[in-house]
Amino acid sequence: MVKHHNRKMIAPIVVSVLMVAYYVAYFGFLISLLDGVWRIIIGVLPLAFIAVTLKVCVERIIEIKKGEEDDISKY
Repeated sequence: MVKHHNRKMIAPIVVSVLMVAYYVAYFGFLISLLDGVWRIIIGVLPLAFIAVTLKVCVERIIEIKKGEEDDISKY
């Protein structure tokens, strides 16, 4: 049963890693083009996106461990 849960955790982790890599690359490129206050404003935005992405990933992993693999069926 544990192996079954581990397999279901792969997708959220992979998607989260890809999203974080995208945010770092995209916003890193934007930050390199800008100066001054815009650099700070654009620099904070990806940090917020990364924090939300990681929080959602952790919540999904907790749901999978509890046995709520198909949480859409609740709605």
